[in-house]
Amino acid sequence: MLRLRTERGLTQRQLAEPAYTAAYVSTLEAGRVRPSDAALRHLAERLGTSPDELATGRSPRAASELRMGLTDARRTLTTGAARDAAEAFAALLDRARHLALPAEQATALLGLGDCALESGELAAARERFEEAERLLADEPLPRRVPAIRGRATAHLLAGELRYSCYLLESALDELNAAGLHDPDALLLLYTAAIAPYMDMGAHARAAQAAELALALAPRVADPVLVAGMHRGVARTLIAEGRMAEADASLAKAQELYQQLHIHTDLAHCHWMRGYVHAQDGDLPRAEEELRTARSMLASKRAALFTVQVEVELADVLRRRGKTDEARELLRPLLATTAPTRAEPVATAPGGAATGPATGPAPEPGGGLTAERGAVHAGGAHRLLGLIAEERGDLEAAEEHYCAALSLLERSGAAGDLADLCRLLGDLLRRTGRVEAALDAYRTGLGHRAAPGTTTLGPAPAGPPAPH
Repeated sequence: MLRLRTERGLTQRQLAEPAYTAAYVSTLEAGRVRPSDAALRHLAERLGTSPDELATGRSPRAASELRMGLTDARRTLTTGAARDAAEAFAALLDRARHLALPAEQATALLGLGDCALESGELAAARERFEEAERLLADEPLPRRVPAIRGRATAHLLAGELRYSCYLLESALDELNAAGLHDPDALLLLYTAAIAPYMDMGAHARAAQAAELALALAPRVADPVLVAGMHRGVARTLIAEGRMAEADASLAKAQELYQQLHIHTDLAHCHWMRGYVHAQDGDLPRAEEELRTARSMLASKRAALFTVQVEVELADVLRRRGKTDEARELLRPLLATTAPTRAEPVATAPGGAATGPATGPAPEPGGGLTAERGAVHAGGAHRLLGLIAEERGDLEAAEEHYCAALSLLERSGAAGDLADLCRLLGDLLRRTGRVEAALDAYRTGLGHRAAPGTTTLGPAPAGPPAPH
């Protein structure tokens, strides 16, 4: 008050009249009393400012400029420039803290979390999302859903599939039980749940989530959410063998991302279309799409996503007979220590594999580790095992299969585990270790007997149908 009154050349009496006295203004400026709401409105009007600025010291323009800066930083991130976006979000977070604006702080933290996801810094991403959740603890659950989804995605990328599902399903149950049927929040959660469901082999649950997401889409105005939904739904269609429909769904997502100039998500569409073509047997087109995705992601330093694409590209290259190129692509992603020869798979009560009997499998380093892209790390070892087996190096093949088994068991990726147990069982049988082969087959059957039911509780309830 004192600063603004002085800047405007007003006396205390001029500021106070006609409703208040100069003595009252003096006590306010000295900080001895707080103004009533009516007095605050009167004084703000006389000073040509807003009651909020007078009460907090924050100008409406400063808050608006901060929000515009957050929008610009998000736009920078969509182009794939994660490092530049992270620098902008960090500066804006400091500014939001200085201005004591918790909502804007949370928005900046969400942006920093997404930058960390794109850069593959999963621990940092989780910390940012958790901090955003704490800031929004008193807000309605729909406001906290982006942070929950971010945490779940970080755990998914780390290979912690069950915990990712737990976070998403808990939020869905809470939303639906409380009657908070926010279409945007629900669509975000159902779409995010599809990937961990699929990786865990819970295909029926993934299909249900996709169906609920499709039903919500007409009520959602945000094109980014709708595009993400089309990407997620495509994955369930692929699993059902509906390749043409999956490709059509991806084409819708790709069109939206192109219109919005969202670089990284557009690269993900090329990635998934490559996967569709690979599943459909069109390997040349699969290779073309995956190379495009790899180039787009690498150019923007999306490190973790780049190496994940490289694993899938290596699979296509091997199937096309380009074995040497596939092997050279995979080795730098793992940088494994040289393991000792793996022994047959030991099994615990109930048939669950415990890993090689001689000790833990070699830990992958470099781009993929047990804590960073575990499912794709397992996939890389599986491919190197196949390549070694095709070359007649059965010892190396077994080592890679056992390394993959150790990685995938931690993540709970049921479908990949079942396939790997089949490969390992066949190899053990060929080398005369029939009992060990039977153990491997039993382990694989255990993971496929009832997809999802050993790791997940009841499916979350769906929202009521709109009236």
